[in-house]
Amino acid sequence: MTQSWWLNPCKSIDGQSIEQAEARQQQLTKPAGSLGRLESVAVQLAGMQGQVKPALDHLWIAIFAGDHGVVAEGVSAFPQEVTGQMLHNFVSGGAAISVLARQLGASLEVVDLGTINPALNLPGVRHLNIGPGTANFVEAAAMTQTQGELALQAGRDSVQRALAAGAQLFIGGEMGIGNTTAASTLACALLDCPVVHLTGPGTGLNAAGVSHKTQVIERALALHSAQRGDVLQTLYNLGGFEIAALVGAYLACAQEGVAVLVDGFICSVAALVAVRLNPQSRPWLLFGHRGAEPGHRHVLEALGADPLLDLGLRLGEGSGAALAVPLLRLACDLHGQMATFAEAAVADRPA
Repeated sequence: MTQSWWLNPCKSIDGQSIEQAEARQQQLTKPAGSLGRLESVAVQLAGMQGQVKPALDHLWIAIFAGDHGVVAEGVSAFPQEVTGQMLHNFVSGGAAISVLARQLGASLEVVDLGTINPALNLPGVRHLNIGPGTANFVEAAAMTQTQGELALQAGRDSVQRALAAGAQLFIGGEMGIGNTTAASTLACALLDCPVVHLTGPGTGLNAAGVSHKTQVIERALALHSAQRGDVLQTLYNLGGFEIAALVGAYLACAQEGVAVLVDGFICSVAALVAVRLNPQSRPWLLFGHRGAEPGHRHVLEALGADPLLDLGLRLGEGSGAALAVPLLRLACDLHGQMATFAEAAVADRPA
């Protein structure tokens, strides 16, 4: 058994910076609390960055991709080869997250954990070839322990590259045909929630498709029910390579003290796994948006998360989190650049 690095202690949020940032908010030329969530998120970031005036100039977006054996059960509206095709779209600049990364001036990394085409060799993509996608988890565990640990490490490695680049915020995205099925199944196992509450259309299934997907998930949960109490083994049994990489990335960020902006349903399920594995990671997670996939609401509630945006998104790729970045940047700008009552020679409210 390799060392369980994911259980290592996470960094503490800087309480002194939070206190100083809260005090600054009280002195800015506005009624106290009048900027609502923009105030509280700026204070949160101050605690994460250990400075009274946080900044988000350097962003790192990592897209983790992998195929899923459960696609053989007919759970997706799209064919499996789309995963590999989208890898090309990411690095050639045509995907939504590619556009958003350009607009935000963010570093964009694309990591292929393992697709059905192991010969794929795309310039600009890190091909790790952990396996030709996961196994069909209605018949066997999705991945072996070795594969799972390699996927977790891939997420951690991406965070090390982000740190080397001076990243102040980490966004993880995912791509993998069939991964809403894996995420829904994982969430059902972790939350002990009825499958119908956590299963949605994914890439666009009709009602009959969603019903079939629900039955597939029920079969998987029944097969792996004996190990449901073991969070890590449940990830290996029911997850995807890209979901495991996200888990590893979120935990590495918390251990290294890097703020995370979590994307939609699949990324939130990865965040739930991370927090169940290592509860100290929770304070390092900010949540970008509330997605349209029905299970997302339940996962967010379990995490006590209050996302910044609610735009009916269901694309994935890290796109919803990226859309929230301008809001966070403006929150930092308001916090850092507004004048205090004393600086502006404006009368404060009486003590």
